[in-house]
Amino acid sequence: MQANTNAQPAAIGAGNRNYLFPFILIVSLFFLWGMAHNLNGVLIPHLKKACQLDNSQSALVDTSVFFAYFVMAIPAGYLLRRWGYKLSIIIGLITFSLGAFLFIPAADLRMYELFLLALFIIGCGLAVLETAANPYAAVLGPPESATHRLNLAASFNGLAAMVAPVVGTIFILSGTSYSESELEAMTETARQAYLTHEASSVKLPYLTLGLVLLIVAILFIFVKLPEIKSSEMTEDPGRKRSFFAVLRHKHLAFAVLAQFFYVGAQVCVTSFFIRMAQQGAGVDEKTAGYYLGVYGLLFMAGRFVGTVLLRYTSAPRLLSMYAFACVLLAATAVFGSGMMVLYALGGLGFFMSIMFPTIFSLGIIGLGNDTKQASSWLIMSIVGGAVFPFLTGDMIDRAGDNAQIGYIVPLVCYLVIFWYAIKGYKVRTDASH
Repeated sequence: MQANTNAQPAAIGAGNRNYLFPFILIVSLFFLWGMAHNLNGVLIPHLKKACQLDNSQSALVDTSVFFAYFVMAIPAGYLLRRWGYKLSIIIGLITFSLGAFLFIPAADLRMYELFLLALFIIGCGLAVLETAANPYAAVLGPPESATHRLNLAASFNGLAAMVAPVVGTIFILSGTSYSESELEAMTETARQAYLTHEASSVKLPYLTLGLVLLIVAILFIFVKLPEIKSSEMTEDPGRKRSFFAVLRHKHLAFAVLAQFFYVGAQVCVTSFFIRMAQQGAGVDEKTAGYYLGVYGLLFMAGRFVGTVLLRYTSAPRLLSMYAFACVLLAATAVFGSGMMVLYALGGLGFFMSIMFPTIFSLGIIGLGNDTKQASSWLIMSIVGGAVFPFLTGDMIDRAGDNAQIGYIVPLVCYLVIFWYAIKGYKVRTDASH
């Protein structure tokens, strides 16, 4: 069956006002999972200190969260197809909150493995949320404005990119660091007291996040959401499609690849931002944390600016320009020095901003009945955030703790995204259905 690229969501004639409040609720989800992701940029250097880890070990924070996306992508897609958007969102929120609450015993025990388990559970909740919320935001209105609408919703994910590092810097980072020799010179009691205090600072932010998530889940339970379906939801009931069948759409397959590299690049930048700021620009931990907030501000600004620019240019063209800018900025971060490194990192925040929603919306163009399954693949590709930061951390360790060398990894990722924006996004009309 040939997918109709002009398919309209059911009940679109009822008017866009019917979708305003549901869209606002969906926007709140983008902000909440943005908080979870962008706290990791503070959490990684903090747990590295509190749990006495090397760079590759600390990168397991990202591995735990983003590997959960890979594990949950197929179950989340099944859940979405079986029970729809609303129930999927509620399950995702509750799972997300359970992971946040698990930070409390993890901090009390100063057990890194328990932190990783908590982060894996958070990642499972996020996978379900994103599998449901991204396509829901895209179809909650006219299809011709789907990319614009998804970028608008994702702008509030960008707002979280600014807020989370500031919150994390205030409530999590102590600004106190000791070298290995200084720690060894302490008494065992003083050393353990210091490390326990450092670990305990995560409890209040994650307890608050967990409570907010439960409140939002309750709100979703009692609010009626339209279950929007494509006007072409009928298909041959005797025909079963494998999970891999949807990849016959080449533009989707390339979008999955591009998203894999994009998420890897973004997570690498934020996860090692504080280390880069300390090494490259010579600033202290607290100052580096606030600069991460500035990075988030630029990320948010890039989302809003990108949303406006999409009214005047095509999504692939804008994506190609932003990706090329990221290639230049990543090279500057690797080979530059002093404040130039920080300026380059901030610029990466601005120019990466539109990549995820733009790749996502380009990947699901014209898929009709395959949209929900395609969403599962695009969410599964977020596993790039589990792979590339670990590679970056290992590269940094092998280079004698040189964080700048590690940024070669996101540089390569941006080159792949640039190729996608030039060629890979194009819809092939000869796909066999």
